[in-house]
Amino acid sequence: MVRILGYYIAKGFLILGFVEVLIFVTSVYISRYLGDHFGMPEVLLNDSLLLNTAFAFAVIMFVSVISLGLYQRGALASASGFIVRLGISFAIGGTAMAVLLFVFPNAFTSGRGLLALCLLISFPGVLTARALFVRFTSDDTRKRRVLVLGAGVNADRIEEVFAKDPSLGFVVVGYIPLQDKVTLIDEHRQIVKDQSLLEIAQRTDVDEIVIAVDDRRRRLPVDDLLQCKMSNFEVLDLLTFFEKELSIIKIDLLYPSWILNARGYNRSAVSRYVKRVFDILMSLILLVLCSPFMVMVSIASLIESRGKDPILYSQIRTGLYGAPFRVLKFRSMRTDAEADGVARWATKNDNRITPLGVLIRKTRLDELPQFFNVLRGDMSLVGPRPERPSFVEELEKDIPYYAERHWAKPGLTGWAQLLYPYAATKEDTKRKLEYDLYYVKNSGTVLDLMVIMQTIEVVLLGKGAH
Repeated sequence: MVRILGYYIAKGFLILGFVEVLIFVTSVYISRYLGDHFGMPEVLLNDSLLLNTAFAFAVIMFVSVISLGLYQRGALASASGFIVRLGISFAIGGTAMAVLLFVFPNAFTSGRGLLALCLLISFPGVLTARALFVRFTSDDTRKRRVLVLGAGVNADRIEEVFAKDPSLGFVVVGYIPLQDKVTLIDEHRQIVKDQSLLEIAQRTDVDEIVIAVDDRRRRLPVDDLLQCKMSNFEVLDLLTFFEKELSIIKIDLLYPSWILNARGYNRSAVSRYVKRVFDILMSLILLVLCSPFMVMVSIASLIESRGKDPILYSQIRTGLYGAPFRVLKFRSMRTDAEADGVARWATKNDNRITPLGVLIRKTRLDELPQFFNVLRGDMSLVGPRPERPSFVEELEKDIPYYAERHWAKPGLTGWAQLLYPYAATKEDTKRKLEYDLYYVKNSGTVLDLMVIMQTIEVVLLGKGAH
């Protein structure tokens, strides 16, 4: 794993991304070669603008592939699902490139068949790269080797995580029991500490050591751990390990001193200013692009209610540092949805949602008026989902560290919205909070861009909507 501006990226996916960018660039030059040597004037290029065309094609296609979630762990679990997503990403990227070539004909050069030929060449190229990637990364001998200190409850958490998702980029070589009150790891998975920790690490050829003891007050082999660290073995606590592998902050393991000592949780004045400028510019652009959809939703809402009910509705939500603000949305529920004044969670197949509401919730069109909240500064494009004060008050009592999600400005989209389904219960909210806390800790330009690009997948596939 590589940490880039607060965002952990698997080295394998980093290499894969680099290879696929090369494929996109190379496809343009191959098209140039074919045009020259096989009498294809429709793909002949102006050499002075060839680099511009190759760069633009590579960037657009790379962003399209990211947007469909094809660099997420598990994206290659289903071959048919991957091919469908890749096809959609190529359709989106090809359309965007065609528009760019049409709008800026003097900045790029192409014949009528260039774009089609580039797509035809790069598609099998990406498929080949992905096939090799799967073959390479599925082999346990090429995964990071992890040695775990502990064989109790916390150590079993690692075993459960790996059992649920073997595609993770690590393999546990063994668990060393350290006076755990309860031992949950099978004996054949345990390693007897008959040597120093450094000797065991060298013997088992591990890459990192994870401290997963159940009671941190018991004496750890500090000298052994220091020896390992000084010998270039990475030593991690369990919270940091899960943060790196699962992109979450495990609430059940979290303690205040970890928050105080961990990297993150702070953004400079410059980064906050850049984020605000980015929010304003992107919101204005997206408002213009989405205005036809907003007009259509408005007309459809008037038709559905026969002009009797409002198109928009506003509701008090909890914002940055717990300050209340009024969020704007297209109305998706009946006007008497909470006639008794009691706030309720939205649920699957909620009978309070109107027929139009089902559609606009599924496509996230009901969220579009929140661009005005972003322009006003109440919200950001990326951040935790803003909740109602009555829910917040209740959840802060029941879920530890819930208030910490308000250290970041609420967002129109977010890390938790991407990676976890709609939260309809307190347990769902607790699990979703683990993603929100990860975002609060690691928020930055790279993570924000990743969220924005991958939100396209959420909208197109209707993930997590209620």
